[in-house]
Formats: sequence, C-alpha cells, structure tokens
Amino acid sequence: MLKNISPLLTPELLFGLAKLGHGDDVALVDANFPADRIAEQAHARLVQLPGLTTTQVLQAVLTVLPLDTFDSPCAWTMQVVGDAQAVPAAVAEFQQALQGTGEALPGSLERFSFYEQARSARLVVQTGDLRKYANILLRKGVISTD
Repeated sequence: MLKNISPLLTPELLFGLAKLGHGDDVALVDANFPADRIAEQAHARLVQLPGLTTTQVLQAVLTVLPLDTFDSPCAWTMQVVGDAQAVPAAVAEFQQALQGTGEALPGSLERFSFYEQARSARLVVQTGDLRKYANILLRKGVISTD
C-alpha cells in the first residue's frame, strides 16, 4: 500500500497510467464493452477490475491523472443509441466526478464513433460495471512547473 493513493489503483493500473504521455487516451469501460478486442486492435494494455464500477475507477484515476487542458473536450462518453440527448445514470456520475475536479463536462460520441476512438487508446480499463453506457474516454494532459 502507498500513502495518499487510492487502493483501487492497482499496481498494474498505476503502471499503465504512468506510461501515458500527453495526448494519450485511456478508456474506462463497463463489463459489456468489447475491451479485449479493442485493446488488441489498439495494441493497448488491458487492465481488468471486475469488482468495481466505472465511476469508482474514474474517481480514483482522476486523483492521479491530469486531463488535457489544450483539447476541449478532454473526455467523452458513449451516446445512448436512438436518443443522443439522454443522460444515463453512469454518465451523470461521470459528469459529477469531472466537475468535482474542475474539469469540463465530457463530450459524447455515437456508439461506433466511441469504439473507433477507443481503438486509439493506449490503456483500456475494464470494470465490472453492468450498467449500460458506463464507458468514458479520457485524454491525458501534462503536469508542469510553470
């Protein structure tokens, strides 16, 4: 265990996050997402956290991962098929978590556009979340001294 680090951030997850560079994407996805296939196509590291919700993982990740301030948005969720304006419970939780860190609200992508952008992720984290649309993409920013 480490001080001041969420125990949800496993060594494998911390290693994957630490290897990300500015502009790299991480996909936090639910249990139904085709994570293995997407990670393989992206040549990305796959971390599985089956006992956690995507919201729990997002909250933990946001404690250590700076989001990109040069791009807006720097996070994206998956739109509900047939109702792009709907806000599922998981997405509302994501919005609250992002606002709590002072970050902008996430953008949203049509389902297949979300899959396509996830294929460029360097890290895919699959949770055990069984809620529909409990998926979010994050773009890493920088930590700077100036």
